[in-house]
Amino acid sequence: MKIFTVGSKSFVTSFQFAGIPGIITETPNEALVEITKLTDDSDVGLVLVSDDITSSINDELTALRAEKSTLVFALPAAGSEKTEVDYRLMLKKILGV
Repeated sequence: MKIFTVGSKSFVTSFQFAGIPGIITETPNEALVEITKLTDDSDVGLVLVSDDITSSINDELTALRAEKSTLVFALPAAGSEKTEVDYRLMLKKILGV
């Protein structure tokens, strides 16, 4: 199972340091296109998306989640209102490790 991230440069880069590849996107619509491509790939099991781009495409993401087997999770973006995000711990929880 492959894991990918989609979002801003800082979001994607923080996961790349942990060895998780990602796609940098500038707009929510661009992100949706990339997420759709990833969910079409049967080797991809998890797509992590920065929450700063998901609000305007939430309905589309919900539809993708309903029809695809790939898990799509929104995580707090760097600089988010949420304080100190430990992405490694969050990823472990998502994967059940």
